[in-house]
Amino acid sequence: MALVTPHGSPTLVTLLLEGDALAKAQQHAKTLTTINITSREVGDLIMLGIGGFTPLTGFMGEKDWKGVVTNMHLDNGLFWPIPITLSTDTATANTLQIGQEVALADTSTGEIMGILTLSEKYGIDKDLECREVFGTTDIEHPGVKMVMNQGAINLAGSVQVFSQGEFPTKYAGIYMTPTETRKLFEEKGWQTIAAFQTRNPMHRSHEYLAKIAVEICDGVLIHSLLGELKEGDIPADVRQEAIGVLIDKYFKKDTVIQSGYPLDMRYAGPREALLHALFRQNYGCSHLIVGRDHAGVGDYYGPFDAQHIFDKVGRDAMITQPLKIDWTFWCNACEAMASTKSCPHDASQHVKVSGTKLRKALSEDEEVPANFSRPEVLEVLRAYYATIAKEDRAVVELKGHSAK
Repeated sequence: MALVTPHGSPTLVTLLLEGDALAKAQQHAKTLTTINITSREVGDLIMLGIGGFTPLTGFMGEKDWKGVVTNMHLDNGLFWPIPITLSTDTATANTLQIGQEVALADTSTGEIMGILTLSEKYGIDKDLECREVFGTTDIEHPGVKMVMNQGAINLAGSVQVFSQGEFPTKYAGIYMTPTETRKLFEEKGWQTIAAFQTRNPMHRSHEYLAKIAVEICDGVLIHSLLGELKEGDIPADVRQEAIGVLIDKYFKKDTVIQSGYPLDMRYAGPREALLHALFRQNYGCSHLIVGRDHAGVGDYYGPFDAQHIFDKVGRDAMITQPLKIDWTFWCNACEAMASTKSCPHDASQHVKVSGTKLRKALSEDEEVPANFSRPEVLEVLRAYYATIAKEDRAVVELKGHSAK
């Protein structure tokens, strides 16, 4: 038995240039019209480059966009749950011709990240995209806000990718491409790997979920989002330090790999859970751990909507499958972490742990119960919050499932 094959392709589709081809393309890009792309688009471009979005070869055209938005399939029938698009304003789009090559620059750094060969430009129904992908058009939803703030015109076409940005250097030893994770899994002799998706430092419930997966699979990939989050979330470098100390102290050696990927969070709940499973297939993972409120925000989604959507799309949508785990909590009567499937005691004995509760306690300099987080993890997080004046800390509100 070998590792799972990439999604929709026997091999990874990588668009990242190297060597002479890269040098020539970079020189050529200097002669081209340049457009700025957002942090989300930069992350998507890098994923196209490293094969994380196999088998895509560029940003989606209108038929693919509409098919993905309305029925989660590309025009060719392949399953894909979230549109991968690049946008610009109408005035800029009007200056571009079909067939034209355009240099793509990271808005925040100015770095030329690649070249798009324009095959199509089209306006989109943003309300439709938000309603279908996020389940809401509420502008307070961070994913909706992201879509509503993007340009009016989508630019489609194949891409050549020049760079992985700061990720390989800033997160050296953590950030890995699908080629690298697959090689590492093969070296370890792993065939079944569960990916643990996280945008937070790992608290006791996270640790428990990962350890359940260790019992079931050959190994676990603790795979952190390294791109941008919403205000008040803990920065990636701090999260990586906290996760690293947890793995060192509380996991058996060679059962877990700590890594990260370059995307921004979309907060699309169930749809994003499907994307998380799909690109983990490209990274070589056979399973994705899906617990409570996966990729959710506030109370926009039910606590297990992200599990139910896998049943709706069926097992044929992709090879990587969910490892579904029920509510997890600390049980005072059991004196251990447990789940609703394993614990016989009533809710009065349960302490439900959430990343939001943990961030709120830390940002307000409150005591954190021992059953919330390991002391070594808390030490890392308290050191981070100590660098921020209390009046400058983001207000963390308990909403939805995190308040329970």
